[in-house]
Amino acid sequence: MLKLHQIYFRRLFLLFAVLFVIVGGVIYYRMQDLYISNIKEALKEDIKLIELSVDMTKDFDKLAKRIKKDLGVRVTFVDESGKVLGESDKDRTTMDNHKYRPEIMQAKKEGFGSSVRRSATLNKNLLYMAGSYKVKGKMLFIRLSKEIKKIHSHLLTLGGKIAFVLILFVLILFYIIYTIGKDIEKEVNKIAKFLINLTKKKKKLHITSEFSEEFYKITKLLTKVANILSKRDKQKAKYTAKLKSSNKQKDDIISAISHEFKNPITVINGYSKTLLDDESIDKQIERKFLEKIYQNGQKLTELIDTLRLSIKLEGKNIKTNFTKFSLYDLVAECADSLKTSYKDRDIVIKKEFDKEIEADRVLLGVAISNLIENAVKYSEDSVEITIDKDFLSVKDEGIGLDQKEIKNITKKFYRVSKNSWDNSLGLGLNIVSNILELHGFGLEIVSEKDKGSEFRVIFER
Repeated sequence: MLKLHQIYFRRLFLLFAVLFVIVGGVIYYRMQDLYISNIKEALKEDIKLIELSVDMTKDFDKLAKRIKKDLGVRVTFVDESGKVLGESDKDRTTMDNHKYRPEIMQAKKEGFGSSVRRSATLNKNLLYMAGSYKVKGKMLFIRLSKEIKKIHSHLLTLGGKIAFVLILFVLILFYIIYTIGKDIEKEVNKIAKFLINLTKKKKKLHITSEFSEEFYKITKLLTKVANILSKRDKQKAKYTAKLKSSNKQKDDIISAISHEFKNPITVINGYSKTLLDDESIDKQIERKFLEKIYQNGQKLTELIDTLRLSIKLEGKNIKTNFTKFSLYDLVAECADSLKTSYKDRDIVIKKEFDKEIEADRVLLGVAISNLIENAVKYSEDSVEITIDKDFLSVKDEGIGLDQKEIKNITKKFYRVSKNSWDNSLGLGLNIVSNILELHGFGLEIVSEKDKGSEFRVIFER
Protein backbone atom coordinates (compact mmCIF):
# COMPACT_ATOMS: atom_id res chain seq x y z
CA MET A 1 0.00 0.00 0.00
CA LEU A 2 1.33 3.44 -0.95
CA LYS A 3 2.10 6.06 1.66
CA LEU A 4 0.42 9.46 1.70
CA HIS A 5 3.36 11.43 0.34
CA GLN A 6 3.83 8.85 -2.46
CA ILE A 7 0.20 9.15 -3.54
CA TYR A 8 0.45 12.93 -3.31
CA PHE A 9 3.66 12.93 -5.34
CA ARG A 10 2.28 10.64 -8.06
CA ARG A 11 -0.86 12.67 -8.53
CA LEU A 12 1.08 15.91 -8.75
CA PHE A 13 3.48 14.28 -11.21
CA LEU A 14 0.59 13.24 -13.46
CA LEU A 15 -0.97 16.70 -13.15
CA PHE A 16 2.27 18.46 -14.08
CA ALA A 17 2.90 15.99 -16.91
CA VAL A 18 -0.52 16.72 -18.42
CA LEU A 19 -0.08 20.47 -17.93
CA PHE A 20 3.41 20.28 -19.43
CA VAL A 21 2.11 18.54 -22.56
CA ILE A 22 -0.82 20.95 -22.94
CA VAL A 23 1.16 24.12 -22.25
CA GLY A 24 4.08 22.87 -24.35
CA GLY A 25 1.75 22.13 -27.26
CA VAL A 26 0.10 25.55 -27.01
CA ILE A 27 3.47 27.32 -26.79
CA TYR A 28 4.85 25.30 -29.71
CA TYR A 29 1.92 26.05 -32.02
CA ARG A 30 1.84 29.67 -30.92
CA MET A 31 5.57 29.97 -31.62
CA GLN A 32 5.05 28.26 -34.96
CA ASP A 33 2.33 30.74 -35.96
CA LEU A 34 4.47 33.67 -34.81
CA TYR A 35 7.59 32.31 -36.52
CA ILE A 36 5.77 31.68 -39.81
CA SER A 37 4.18 35.13 -39.58
CA ASN A 38 7.64 36.67 -39.18
CA ILE A 39 8.98 34.67 -42.14
CA LYS A 40 6.06 35.89 -44.27
CA GLU A 41 6.85 39.50 -43.38
CA ALA A 42 10.55 38.93 -44.16
CA LEU A 43 9.69 37.36 -47.54
CA LYS A 44 7.37 40.26 -48.28
CA GLU A 45 10.18 42.73 -47.64
CA ASP A 46 12.50 40.65 -49.86
CA ILE A 47 9.92 40.81 -52.67
CA LYS A 48 9.77 44.61 -52.37
CA LEU A 49 13.57 44.79 -52.70
CA ILE A 50 13.61 42.40 -55.66
CA GLU A 51 11.06 44.57 -57.50
CA LEU A 52 13.61 47.39 -57.62
CA SER A 53 16.14 45.26 -59.49
CA VAL A 54 13.79 43.62 -62.03
CA ASP A 55 13.80 44.75 -65.66
CA MET A 56 11.72 43.19 -68.43
CA THR A 57 14.76 42.83 -70.67
CA LYS A 58 16.71 40.75 -68.08
CA ASP A 59 17.15 36.99 -68.02
CA PHE A 60 14.65 35.91 -65.33
CA ASP A 61 16.20 32.45 -64.85
CA LYS A 62 19.61 33.95 -64.22
CA LEU A 63 18.13 36.56 -61.90
CA ALA A 64 16.17 33.90 -59.95
CA LYS A 65 19.30 31.79 -59.38
CA ARG A 66 21.31 34.80 -58.25
CA ILE A 67 18.62 35.88 -55.76
CA LYS A 68 18.41 32.34 -54.37
CA LYS A 69 22.18 32.34 -53.84
CA ASP A 70 21.93 35.62 -51.92
CA LEU A 71 18.74 34.96 -49.90
CA GLY A 72 18.65 31.13 -49.67
CA VAL A 73 15.02 30.87 -50.83
CA ARG A 74 13.34 29.49 -53.94
CA VAL A 75 12.46 32.24 -56.47
CA THR A 76 9.85 32.11 -59.26
CA PHE A 77 8.85 34.83 -61.76
CA VAL A 78 5.35 34.54 -63.30
CA ASP A 79 3.63 36.75 -65.88
CA GLU A 80 -0.03 37.81 -65.82
CA SER A 81 -1.15 34.80 -67.88
CA GLY A 82 0.43 32.37 -65.37
CA LYS A 83 3.44 31.47 -67.50
CA VAL A 84 6.65 30.87 -65.54
CA LEU A 85 9.30 33.35 -66.75
CA GLY A 86 12.08 32.35 -64.37
CA GLU A 87 12.72 29.62 -61.75
CA SER A 88 15.66 29.08 -59.39
CA ASP A 89 15.19 25.36 -58.58
CA LYS A 90 13.71 23.72 -61.69
CA ASP A 91 13.59 23.93 -65.49
CA ARG A 92 10.79 26.44 -66.01
CA THR A 93 9.82 24.96 -69.39
CA THR A 94 8.62 21.77 -67.67
CA MET A 95 6.48 23.60 -65.14
CA ASP A 96 2.67 23.99 -65.25
CA ASN A 97 0.83 27.26 -65.65
CA HIS A 98 0.75 29.14 -62.30
CA LYS A 99 -2.25 31.38 -62.93
CA TYR A 100 -4.46 29.51 -60.42
CA ARG A 101 -1.94 29.02 -57.66
CA PRO A 102 -3.56 30.31 -54.40
CA GLU A 103 -0.79 32.76 -53.61
CA ILE A 104 -0.78 34.16 -57.19
CA MET A 105 -4.57 34.63 -57.19
CA GLN A 106 -4.46 36.40 -53.81
CA ALA A 107 -1.55 38.61 -54.90
CA LYS A 108 -3.46 39.60 -58.02
CA LYS A 109 -6.36 40.87 -55.84
CA GLU A 110 -4.53 42.23 -52.79
CA GLY A 111 -0.95 42.91 -53.90
CA PHE A 112 0.48 40.08 -51.77
CA GLY A 113 -0.61 36.48 -51.26
CA SER A 114 0.57 33.48 -49.26
CA SER A 115 -0.15 29.75 -48.85
CA VAL A 116 1.30 26.64 -47.24
CA ARG A 117 1.09 23.50 -49.39
CA ARG A 118 3.03 20.67 -50.97
CA SER A 119 4.95 21.59 -54.12
CA ALA A 120 4.22 19.23 -57.00
CA THR A 121 7.46 20.41 -58.65
CA LEU A 122 9.83 19.78 -55.71
CA ASN A 123 7.66 17.26 -53.80
CA LYS A 124 8.17 19.23 -50.55
CA ASN A 125 5.98 21.19 -48.11
CA LEU A 126 6.64 24.91 -48.78
CA LEU A 127 5.58 28.29 -47.47
CA TYR A 128 4.84 30.55 -50.49
CA MET A 129 4.75 34.35 -50.58
CA ALA A 130 3.89 36.13 -53.84
CA GLY A 131 3.82 39.83 -54.73
CA SER A 132 2.45 41.57 -57.82
CA TYR A 133 4.00 44.58 -59.56
CA LYS A 134 3.77 46.33 -62.95
CA VAL A 135 6.50 46.81 -65.46
CA LYS A 136 5.71 48.82 -68.59
CA GLY A 137 1.97 48.39 -68.04
CA LYS A 138 2.14 44.63 -67.59
CA MET A 139 1.53 42.78 -64.31
CA LEU A 140 4.21 40.35 -63.16
CA PHE A 141 4.53 38.23 -60.01
CA ILE A 142 7.56 37.51 -57.82
CA ARG A 143 7.11 34.37 -55.73
CA LEU A 144 9.46 33.33 -52.92
CA SER A 145 9.13 30.02 -51.03
CA LYS A 146 10.79 28.37 -48.07
CA GLU A 147 10.74 24.72 -46.99
CA ILE A 148 8.51 24.05 -43.93
CA LYS A 149 10.84 21.30 -42.68
CA LYS A 150 13.59 23.84 -42.04
CA ILE A 151 11.15 26.10 -40.21
CA HIS A 152 10.16 23.19 -37.92
CA SER A 153 13.80 22.35 -37.18
CA HIS A 154 14.39 25.91 -35.97
CA LEU A 155 11.29 25.75 -33.81
CA LEU A 156 12.28 22.39 -32.31
CA THR A 157 15.69 23.74 -31.34
CA LEU A 158 14.12 26.73 -29.64
CA GLY A 159 11.41 24.53 -28.06
CA GLY A 160 14.05 22.15 -26.66
CA LYS A 161 15.72 25.00 -24.82
CA ILE A 162 12.42 26.18 -23.35
CA ALA A 163 11.51 22.57 -22.38
CA PHE A 164 14.82 22.15 -20.53
CA VAL A 165 14.14 25.26 -18.44
CA LEU A 166 10.57 24.11 -17.69
CA ILE A 167 11.68 20.59 -16.69
CA LEU A 168 14.33 22.01 -14.38
CA PHE A 169 11.71 24.25 -12.75
CA VAL A 170 9.28 21.32 -12.34
CA LEU A 171 11.96 19.11 -10.74
CA ILE A 172 12.75 21.78 -8.16
CA LEU A 173 9.05 22.22 -7.50
CA PHE A 174 8.60 18.43 -7.10
CA TYR A 175 11.39 18.30 -4.54
CA ILE A 176 9.72 21.02 -2.47
CA ILE A 177 6.36 19.25 -2.71
CA TYR A 178 7.94 15.91 -1.76
CA THR A 179 9.44 17.33 1.44
CA ILE A 180 6.11 18.94 2.37
CA GLY A 181 4.38 15.58 1.71
CA LYS A 182 6.78 13.80 4.07
CA ASP A 183 6.01 16.30 6.85
CA ILE A 184 2.28 15.90 6.29
CA GLU A 185 2.64 12.10 6.40
CA LYS A 186 4.39 12.37 9.78
CA GLU A 187 1.51 14.38 11.23
CA VAL A 188 -1.09 12.01 9.76
CA ASN A 189 0.68 8.98 11.25
CA LYS A 190 0.58 10.68 14.65
CA ILE A 191 -3.18 11.22 14.33
CA ALA A 192 -3.69 7.63 13.10
CA LYS A 193 -1.81 6.25 16.12
CA PHE A 194 -3.98 8.36 18.44
CA LEU A 195 -7.17 7.00 16.80
CA ILE A 196 -5.92 3.39 17.12
CA ASN A 197 -5.29 3.96 20.82
CA LEU A 198 -8.75 5.49 21.09
CA THR A 199 -10.43 2.41 19.56
CA LYS A 200 -8.48 0.21 22.01
CA LYS A 201 -9.78 2.41 24.86
CA LYS A 202 -6.35 3.39 26.08
CA LYS A 203 -6.26 6.23 28.60
CA LYS A 204 -4.46 8.87 26.51
CA LEU A 205 -7.14 11.40 25.52
CA HIS A 206 -5.05 14.35 24.38
CA ILE A 207 -3.27 15.14 21.08
CA THR A 208 -1.86 18.37 19.61
CA SER A 209 -0.05 19.52 16.44
CA GLU A 210 1.77 22.74 15.60
CA PHE A 211 2.48 21.85 11.95
CA SER A 212 -0.26 24.10 10.56
CA GLU A 213 -3.46 25.81 11.62
CA GLU A 214 -5.54 23.05 9.97
CA PHE A 215 -3.75 20.23 11.81
CA TYR A 216 -4.03 22.20 15.06
CA LYS A 217 -7.84 22.42 14.62
CA ILE A 218 -8.10 18.71 13.73
CA THR A 219 -6.15 17.56 16.78
CA LYS A 220 -8.13 19.89 19.01
CA LEU A 221 -11.39 18.39 17.72
CA LEU A 222 -10.04 14.84 18.13
CA THR A 223 -9.20 15.57 21.77
CA LYS A 224 -12.74 16.83 22.29
CA VAL A 225 -14.23 13.75 20.60
CA ALA A 226 -12.07 11.44 22.74
CA ASN A 227 -13.40 13.06 25.92
CA ILE A 228 -17.00 12.78 24.70
CA LEU A 229 -16.56 9.06 23.86
CA SER A 230 -15.09 8.46 27.27
CA LYS A 231 -18.19 9.93 28.90
CA ARG A 232 -20.50 7.90 26.66
CA ASP A 233 -18.81 4.64 27.59
CA LYS A 234 -19.87 5.25 31.17
CA GLN A 235 -23.51 5.48 30.06
CA LYS A 236 -23.45 2.30 27.98
CA ALA A 237 -25.34 0.23 30.56
CA LYS A 238 -28.32 2.59 30.44
CA TYR A 239 -28.58 2.38 26.65
CA THR A 240 -28.40 -1.44 26.68
CA ALA A 241 -31.69 -1.62 28.58
CA LYS A 242 -33.32 0.74 26.09
CA LEU A 243 -32.12 -1.38 23.15
CA LYS A 244 -33.70 -4.49 24.67
CA SER A 245 -36.97 -2.60 25.05
CA SER A 246 -36.78 -1.46 21.42
CA ASN A 247 -36.23 -5.05 20.21
CA LYS A 248 -39.31 -6.17 22.13
CA GLN A 249 -41.38 -3.50 20.34
CA LYS A 250 -40.20 -4.82 16.97
CA ASP A 251 -41.30 -8.33 17.92
CA ASP A 252 -44.72 -6.98 18.89
CA ILE A 253 -45.08 -5.26 15.49
CA ILE A 254 -44.20 -8.46 13.59
CA SER A 255 -46.71 -10.38 15.70
CA ALA A 256 -49.44 -7.82 14.93
CA ILE A 257 -48.74 -8.01 11.17
CA SER A 258 -49.00 -11.83 11.28
CA HIS A 259 -52.36 -11.50 13.02
CA GLU A 260 -53.69 -9.21 10.26
CA PHE A 261 -52.77 -11.72 7.56
CA LYS A 262 -54.82 -14.39 9.28
CA ASN A 263 -57.71 -12.03 10.08
CA PRO A 264 -60.48 -13.25 7.69
CA ILE A 265 -60.20 -16.89 8.76
CA THR A 266 -59.72 -15.97 12.42
CA VAL A 267 -62.91 -13.85 12.35
CA ILE A 268 -64.95 -16.64 10.80
CA ASN A 269 -63.63 -19.24 13.24
CA GLY A 270 -64.10 -16.97 16.27
CA TYR A 271 -67.67 -15.89 15.58
CA SER A 272 -68.70 -19.40 14.50
CA LYS A 273 -67.38 -20.97 17.71
CA THR A 274 -69.17 -18.37 19.84
CA LEU A 275 -72.46 -19.11 18.11
CA LEU A 276 -71.97 -22.85 18.53
CA ASP A 277 -71.00 -22.66 22.18
CA ASP A 278 -73.68 -20.17 23.31
CA GLU A 279 -77.20 -21.28 22.31
CA SER A 280 -78.86 -18.52 24.34
CA ILE A 281 -77.02 -15.64 22.62
CA ASP A 282 -78.98 -12.42 21.99
CA LYS A 283 -80.60 -12.27 18.52
CA GLN A 284 -79.09 -8.88 17.64
CA ILE A 285 -75.62 -10.02 18.61
CA GLU A 286 -76.18 -13.27 16.73
CA ARG A 287 -77.15 -11.29 13.59
CA LYS A 288 -74.10 -9.04 13.94
CA PHE A 289 -71.83 -12.09 14.26
CA LEU A 290 -73.43 -13.71 11.23
CA GLU A 291 -72.93 -10.52 9.17
CA LYS A 292 -69.23 -10.50 10.06
CA ILE A 293 -68.94 -14.18 9.13
CA TYR A 294 -70.77 -13.48 5.87
CA GLN A 295 -68.56 -10.51 4.93
CA ASN A 296 -65.31 -12.38 5.54
CA GLY A 297 -66.74 -15.41 3.78
CA GLN A 298 -67.55 -13.18 0.80
CA LYS A 299 -63.92 -12.07 0.69
CA LEU A 300 -62.76 -15.66 0.53
CA THR A 301 -65.48 -16.46 -2.05
CA GLU A 302 -64.36 -13.58 -4.28
CA LEU A 303 -60.79 -14.88 -4.19
CA ILE A 304 -61.97 -18.40 -5.04
CA ASP A 305 -64.25 -17.12 -7.86
CA THR A 306 -61.38 -15.10 -9.29
CA LEU A 307 -59.16 -18.18 -9.28
CA ARG A 308 -61.89 -20.31 -10.93
CA LEU A 309 -62.54 -17.69 -13.64
CA SER A 310 -58.82 -17.42 -14.33
CA ILE A 311 -58.48 -21.21 -14.67
CA LYS A 312 -61.50 -21.42 -16.98
CA LEU A 313 -60.32 -18.59 -19.21
CA GLU A 314 -56.80 -19.99 -19.37
CA GLY A 315 -58.13 -23.43 -20.36
CA LYS A 316 -60.68 -21.95 -22.83
CA ASN A 317 -63.29 -23.88 -20.86
CA ILE A 318 -66.00 -21.22 -20.53
CA LYS A 319 -69.39 -20.77 -22.17
CA THR A 320 -70.14 -17.43 -23.76
CA ASN A 321 -73.40 -15.63 -24.52
CA PHE A 322 -72.86 -13.02 -27.24
CA THR A 323 -75.50 -10.28 -27.56
CA LYS A 324 -75.63 -6.75 -28.97
CA PHE A 325 -75.68 -3.89 -26.46
CA SER A 326 -74.53 -0.28 -25.92
CA LEU A 327 -70.92 -0.04 -24.83
CA TYR A 328 -71.62 3.24 -23.04
CA ASP A 329 -74.38 1.64 -20.95
CA LEU A 330 -72.03 -1.17 -19.88
CA VAL A 331 -69.21 1.26 -18.98
CA ALA A 332 -71.61 3.48 -16.99
CA GLU A 333 -72.93 0.43 -15.14
CA CYS A 334 -69.38 -0.71 -14.22
CA ALA A 335 -68.40 2.80 -13.09
CA ASP A 336 -71.55 3.21 -10.93
CA SER A 337 -70.93 -0.15 -9.29
CA LEU A 338 -67.37 0.84 -8.34
CA LYS A 339 -68.44 4.26 -7.04
CA THR A 340 -70.24 2.53 -4.18
CA SER A 341 -66.89 1.10 -3.00
CA TYR A 342 -64.83 4.21 -3.82
CA LYS A 343 -67.21 7.01 -2.86
CA ASP A 344 -64.57 9.75 -2.69
CA ARG A 345 -63.09 9.09 -6.14
CA ASP A 346 -64.03 10.69 -9.49
CA ILE A 347 -64.62 8.39 -12.45
CA VAL A 348 -65.22 10.53 -15.56
CA ILE A 349 -66.70 9.03 -18.74
CA LYS A 350 -66.04 10.92 -22.02
CA LYS A 351 -68.55 9.80 -24.64
CA GLU A 352 -66.89 10.54 -27.97
CA PHE A 353 -68.83 7.79 -29.75
CA ASP A 354 -71.54 5.39 -28.53
CA LYS A 355 -70.64 2.07 -30.04
CA GLU A 356 -73.04 -0.87 -30.24
CA ILE A 357 -70.96 -3.94 -29.61
CA GLU A 358 -71.55 -7.70 -29.92
CA ALA A 359 -69.95 -9.53 -26.98
CA ASP A 360 -70.56 -11.49 -23.79
CA ARG A 361 -71.92 -8.67 -21.62
CA VAL A 362 -71.01 -10.31 -18.30
CA LEU A 363 -67.43 -11.22 -19.23
CA LEU A 364 -66.72 -7.87 -20.92
CA GLY A 365 -68.17 -6.15 -17.81
CA VAL A 366 -65.69 -8.09 -15.66
CA ALA A 367 -62.80 -6.93 -17.87
CA ILE A 368 -63.89 -3.27 -17.89
CA SER A 369 -64.51 -3.27 -14.13
CA ASN A 370 -61.03 -4.68 -13.54
CA LEU A 371 -59.44 -1.94 -15.66
CA ILE A 372 -61.37 0.83 -13.90
CA GLU A 373 -60.71 -0.58 -10.41
CA ASN A 374 -56.98 -0.90 -11.11
CA ALA A 375 -56.90 2.75 -12.22
CA VAL A 376 -58.71 3.80 -9.03
CA LYS A 377 -56.42 1.72 -6.80
CA TYR A 378 -53.12 2.93 -8.21
CA SER A 379 -54.03 6.61 -8.65
CA GLU A 380 -55.13 9.32 -6.23
CA ASP A 381 -56.49 11.56 -9.01
CA SER A 382 -59.59 11.15 -11.14
CA VAL A 383 -59.87 8.27 -13.62
CA GLU A 384 -60.78 9.15 -17.20
CA ILE A 385 -62.69 6.70 -19.44
CA THR A 386 -62.99 7.51 -23.15
CA ILE A 387 -65.30 5.67 -25.57
CA ASP A 388 -64.11 6.09 -29.15
CA LYS A 389 -65.01 4.50 -32.46
CA ASP A 390 -62.16 2.00 -32.46
CA PHE A 391 -61.22 1.68 -28.79
CA LEU A 392 -62.11 2.08 -25.12
CA SER A 393 -59.54 3.94 -23.02
CA VAL A 394 -59.07 3.88 -19.21
CA LYS A 395 -56.51 6.50 -18.16
CA ASP A 396 -55.06 7.38 -14.75
CA GLU A 397 -52.29 9.61 -13.36
CA GLY A 398 -50.98 7.08 -10.86
CA ILE A 399 -47.69 5.28 -10.12
CA GLY A 400 -47.15 4.22 -13.74
CA LEU A 401 -45.18 1.26 -15.08
CA ASP A 402 -41.72 0.75 -16.51
CA GLN A 403 -41.11 -1.32 -19.65
CA LYS A 404 -40.31 -4.51 -17.75
CA GLU A 405 -43.58 -4.25 -15.80
CA ILE A 406 -45.60 -3.61 -18.99
CA LYS A 407 -44.25 -6.87 -20.47
CA ASN A 408 -45.13 -8.91 -17.36
CA ILE A 409 -48.28 -7.23 -16.07
CA THR A 410 -50.76 -9.55 -17.81
CA LYS A 411 -48.98 -12.67 -16.54
CA LYS A 412 -50.70 -14.83 -13.92
CA PHE A 413 -50.03 -13.86 -10.26
CA TYR A 414 -47.83 -10.90 -11.30
CA ARG A 415 -48.17 -7.91 -8.95
CA VAL A 416 -46.62 -4.49 -9.52
CA SER A 417 -47.27 -2.95 -6.12
CA LYS A 418 -45.58 -4.26 -2.97
CA ASN A 419 -47.76 -2.07 -0.72
CA SER A 420 -49.50 -3.69 2.19
CA TRP A 421 -52.90 -2.46 0.98
CA ASP A 422 -52.66 -4.43 -2.25
CA ASN A 423 -54.21 -7.76 -1.24
CA SER A 424 -54.92 -8.88 -4.80
CA LEU A 425 -53.78 -12.20 -6.21
CA GLY A 426 -52.26 -10.59 -9.27
CA LEU A 427 -54.92 -12.10 -11.55
CA GLY A 428 -56.91 -9.00 -12.60
CA LEU A 429 -55.08 -8.05 -15.80
CA ASN A 430 -54.46 -11.71 -16.66
CA ILE A 431 -58.26 -12.21 -16.63
CA VAL A 432 -58.75 -8.99 -18.66
CA SER A 433 -56.25 -10.18 -21.26
CA ASN A 434 -57.91 -13.62 -21.58
CA ILE A 435 -61.44 -12.16 -21.84
CA LEU A 436 -60.37 -9.73 -24.58
CA GLU A 437 -58.58 -12.52 -26.44
CA LEU A 438 -61.75 -14.62 -26.23
CA HIS A 439 -63.60 -11.77 -27.98
CA GLY A 440 -60.88 -11.13 -30.54
CA PHE A 441 -60.10 -7.76 -28.98
CA GLY A 442 -56.64 -6.40 -28.18
CA LEU A 443 -55.10 -4.68 -25.14
CA GLU A 444 -52.61 -1.84 -25.54
CA ILE A 445 -50.74 -0.39 -22.53
CA VAL A 446 -49.04 3.00 -22.62
CA SER A 447 -47.34 4.00 -19.38
CA GLU A 448 -44.48 5.98 -17.85
CA LYS A 449 -43.09 5.57 -14.34
CA ASP A 450 -44.63 8.05 -11.87
CA LYS A 451 -46.69 9.72 -14.64
CA GLY A 452 -49.65 7.40 -15.04
CA SER A 453 -50.97 4.71 -17.38
CA GLU A 454 -53.48 4.26 -20.21
CA PHE A 455 -55.10 0.89 -20.96
CA ARG A 456 -56.81 0.65 -24.35
CA VAL A 457 -59.27 -2.06 -25.44
CA ILE A 458 -58.86 -2.27 -29.24
CA PHE A 459 -62.02 -3.64 -30.88
CA GLU A 460 -60.49 -4.52 -34.25
CA ARG A 461 -57.00 -6.00 -34.50
